[in-house]
Amino acid sequence: MKAMVYKSTGSWYIVQDEKGQAYNARIKGKFKIDGITSTNPVAVGDIVEIADETEEGNTVIEEIYERRNYINRVSPHNKNQHHIVAANLDQSLLFATLKDPKTSLGFIDRFLVISEAYGVPAIIVFNKSDLYRKKELEKFELVQEIYEPIGYTIKLISIEKGEGVKEVEALLKNKVTLLSGHSGVGKSSFINYLFPEKRLKTQDVSGWSGKGLHTTTFAEMYNLPFGGQVIDTPGIREMGLVDISKQEVAHYFPEMRAVMNDCQFNNCIHLDEPGCAVKAAVNDGRIHGERYLSYLNIRDSINEKSY
Repeated sequence: MKAMVYKSTGSWYIVQDEKGQAYNARIKGKFKIDGITSTNPVAVGDIVEIADETEEGNTVIEEIYERRNYINRVSPHNKNQHHIVAANLDQSLLFATLKDPKTSLGFIDRFLVISEAYGVPAIIVFNKSDLYRKKELEKFELVQEIYEPIGYTIKLISIEKGEGVKEVEALLKNKVTLLSGHSGVGKSSFINYLFPEKRLKTQDVSGWSGKGLHTTTFAEMYNLPFGGQVIDTPGIREMGLVDISKQEVAHYFPEMRAVMNDCQFNNCIHLDEPGCAVKAAVNDGRIHGERYLSYLNIRDSINEKSY
């Protein structure tokens, strides 16, 4: 019987069959050794084959169907392994804030690179607009200037005041959407808005550090009443890239991808080479300087030894 994984705790899974019946399931040991190097061989969003083990009275995941796509990151517990955040996604939605806590452009760009690398369209939603003053609103205008011309959807909302939330809700209809972001940016509040009956625990930002406190422990999928699913994920402190080489990074910046074929050398890495079309586009303002700096920082952070 086919089912979809709705929650993964590492050893047990909650799956739903095509009729909406939920089961607690475990995996057969072989999945742990079949060449899957991630810390979680089965991820939320996976389509799996399940069967009942009559002797044990357990539901067992016997097979994982091929994934359409997935998003992964460096495992928070082991820097040498990767962790699949979720699979079979239609889009990713990054919750960000410009105040309490601040989301850096560097973090946003890493998230976008990962989404691009795995072919998942990304949306960026800035929450807590009710806290923004002149400085934050100017920063938001800068964010729009950077990301909208290169094809990303940017939204400004206040879950607290109910402003702009319906517009974001409409983007979720009939799609499987991964919700991500730092702790404290309002993901759990958004889930509570979508599903008032869930009453997920939300926490304030930690005063001394300005960082959000973790409230979600495991990724979990919820069925939307108007069609589609959302996947809530634990708050992410940093977005570690895996399976992306230094040479590849520029391909995941759409504005660089658009001009790189005009570089003089086809192995150009857009640093100091003569005839670099990417550097020319940065110099004349077609590629935003902030994005180019992110490209350099992401390149520098990749450890080639892992390839």
